[in-house]
Amino acid sequence: MSQSDELRAVATPEELAAETLAEARAEASTLTSRAGADEAVEADQDAAAAAATRTPAATTPAPAAGKGSLWRDRNFLTLWSGQALSQFGAQITELAIPVLAVLMLDATEWEVGVLNAAQVAAFLVVGLPAGAWIDRMRKRHVMIVADGVRAVALGTLPVLALVGALEIWHMIVVALIMGVATVFFDVSNQSIIPSLVRTNQIAEANGKLQSTEQLAGLAGPAVGGWLVGVLAAPLAIFLTVGTYLASFVALLFTRDRERLRSPDDHRPLVHEIAEGLRWVFGNPLLRRIVGTTGVANFFGTMATTLLPIFALRELGLTPQMLGIVFSLSAVGGLLGAMATPRIVKRLGEARAIPISAIAFSLAPFFLPAISLVPALAFPLLVVQFFVMSFTILLYNITQVTFRQRITPPRLLGRMNASIRFVVWGVMPIGALLAGALGTWIGTVPTLWIAASGELLACLFVVIGPFWGMRELPDAHEEHGTGGTGAAAAEDGGGAEPGR
Repeated sequence: MSQSDELRAVATPEELAAETLAEARAEASTLTSRAGADEAVEADQDAAAAAATRTPAATTPAPAAGKGSLWRDRNFLTLWSGQALSQFGAQITELAIPVLAVLMLDATEWEVGVLNAAQVAAFLVVGLPAGAWIDRMRKRHVMIVADGVRAVALGTLPVLALVGALEIWHMIVVALIMGVATVFFDVSNQSIIPSLVRTNQIAEANGKLQSTEQLAGLAGPAVGGWLVGVLAAPLAIFLTVGTYLASFVALLFTRDRERLRSPDDHRPLVHEIAEGLRWVFGNPLLRRIVGTTGVANFFGTMATTLLPIFALRELGLTPQMLGIVFSLSAVGGLLGAMATPRIVKRLGEARAIPISAIAFSLAPFFLPAISLVPALAFPLLVVQFFVMSFTILLYNITQVTFRQRITPPRLLGRMNASIRFVVWGVMPIGALLAGALGTWIGTVPTLWIAASGELLACLFVVIGPFWGMRELPDAHEEHGTGGTGAAAAEDGGGAEPGR
């Protein structure tokens, strides 16, 4: 690594995690060392220019500001501060919502399954057109509206609870509304970074946002568990409403340099959706990554749907204990972000994907196994979530950076929406299946089925070209503008996705 261990020892967690994507990217196929960083920047800029000559760009590059850390970029810090607060609040609600449903409303397995399905159903219903719409709109404006909708919708739950009128169907309706808003927010959020920072700062920006999410996951659940135990779940939800409003204000003061695509570049919606799908599924490496992520999410959702019932009812954990489990396990995500550059350097960017997939496909067996030794429930839950967080961060940082790196700016929204349509679209189906199976055969047998199914997820990337590669292709190789291109080799002759 280019950074010394001594420097790493004194760096903040945010800085360490921010390096993760930057260094993983520096080890990509256009580079052999950090000494070639300037060449990598030029290669990125050439790729973006090449994409712009083919079609009008949806974004304009940020001005040639200094190459220093984004910690000195006030505009990025404005966005980052709002996102940090909203992620912290979302972690609190992630615990408060199931506690509210399971302990206060005495929800059944089926009702919990429907509630979980409602939270992510929008990715299946509007995920694809959302990407095409977002590529025609100012992404920051979309995020502002989405934050406002989420704050208002979520705020109705504690109000209804405090007046004694809350029912499970209220929570399901709110979950559906927030799900639609979250689709638009998340796809825009994943696509806005190139219009805020320089090309060579994209990885650093992603690293900072990802590390912040992990730090929120570290503190949020513990604070949420304490708030739920001391103030009750409805009041804890009020805090999340406040963080969404803070994100709303921060986005108002953020300035992006995005330029809307010319109306002449707009085509019928179905054609634009198809272009995004062709870009994703025309790439043999992305196809395998989507397959692994989709199967893992399907069976993982089955497990997480029944987790509150399993932990709070069958194991007898308190909300505070469950919050501490989530917080301690989030340390795994933070360490995963810190360790990814070292792992990528040692194993190679490409091989890190199947190795991490094997690990996060085996870890789910811990959950149903806990029923055999309930006295060890707390430490075993911590171990399982720690391993899952560590390996998922390694996997996600590597694959998200790869797909952002090779995708032209005009396709970013549709690329992210196409992938999320698949990998998030399967989640409501998994949640409903978990609720049905949990009602029919019980919680623990359903958890065993989920763990067995999740083991299949890694096969897409394990049985594939990743082992024979060290680094993933860069934008030049994927665009057919040069390079040897492992993806081209697999396709048997230089396929050009999305064309």
